[in-house]
Amino acid sequence: MKRDRIWTKDFIVLLASNFFVSLSFYLLLTSMAVYAMKYFHATKSSAGLAASIFVIGALAARLYAGKFIDVVGRKKMLYSGLGLFFAGSMAYLFVTGIGCLMLIRFVHGVGFGISTTVLTTANMSTLPPSRRGEGIGYFSLSNAAGTAIGPFFALYLVNHFGYSMMFIFSIIFSSFALILGVMAKITEIDLSHEEKEKIKRSFGMNDFYEKKAFPVAFLMFIGGIAYSGIVSFINSYAIQMNLSHAASYFFVVYALFLFLIRPVAGKLFDQKGENIVMYPSFLFFAVSLLCITMARTGFLLLLAGILLAMGYGTLMSSVQTIVGKVSPPHRLGLGISTFYICMDSGMGIGPYILGLIAEGVGFQVMYIMLAVAVFCLIPAYYLVHGKKAGIERV
Repeated sequence: MKRDRIWTKDFIVLLASNFFVSLSFYLLLTSMAVYAMKYFHATKSSAGLAASIFVIGALAARLYAGKFIDVVGRKKMLYSGLGLFFAGSMAYLFVTGIGCLMLIRFVHGVGFGISTTVLTTANMSTLPPSRRGEGIGYFSLSNAAGTAIGPFFALYLVNHFGYSMMFIFSIIFSSFALILGVMAKITEIDLSHEEKEKIKRSFGMNDFYEKKAFPVAFLMFIGGIAYSGIVSFINSYAIQMNLSHAASYFFVVYALFLFLIRPVAGKLFDQKGENIVMYPSFLFFAVSLLCITMARTGFLLLLAGILLAMGYGTLMSSVQTIVGKVSPPHRLGLGISTFYICMDSGMGIGPYILGLIAEGVGFQVMYIMLAVAVFCLIPAYYLVHGKKAGIERV
């Protein structure tokens, strides 16, 4: 019997579109605060807001996209999201001040939030249930590639050609994402007129999140806070520990091992169930944070990057797959939106909260606290999903 196929034309096209969206996002993310301070003499707080307001726009968009994705139609919403993302990339060439930059960042974030929600939902619909874990693992590598390539390419462009060239490449990548999105065949959910009208008229809490997905998705809120502690402060901590050279390779090592680990983890997820992947992922994530606190050599810091790939990197795609598994088919988009809202919220508030903690107790104690918090997610996962998943496998 022929195995269910993952690598269909639509899967590849949607994966490639998501890669270019991610690449454009990370290309701008690491340079935006410096750009605001250099060209518009923004304060550090204003420059930080110019960088982070993108996430606020993405969160606002996910609330809308999750609720109305199957009312508006997945294809129409994908085109509008990618179109808005492309327009936002174009607008950077015409920035006139810090207020204008913030507005563009917010709108660009809205386009990003809509696009990534629909791309993930549409892609998950192309995957056979028996190989969904493996497929999501491959699909999420497009984000990992953007994480690894975007910041390094941004630094190269800014140092050699200036910010205008960085914005031009952002436009190019956004156009590729739009073209590829248009090429994909999108699976729609056929709702009746009455069902659509009911969704339009209802504005209760249940209309903006998927309650079956929320318990396990909320784990990514805590995970997002912990991961933000690495993304936001690993360079500052490395300077303090005289490990700047090793830190420059941290996320490259993370991305490389993610490419090796995620396909294997995805196959295990499908063949043996989610628990065999989830429990070790939490453990590896916690140990990676402990390795950072103990790092006195570059080797130990890069080992933490490897463990992070085995931990948070695997955790992210696995939770996403579980969310797709527990969400009803007609609320899959809402389930995906719930996942992203939880994760992005943690990533958004994490740097501020952890910055206050680090000021009070230092980076090492902060990372120890995060390791303990992640370790506590193991029993939390067991209670919200793990014990039920274990019974289902028996």
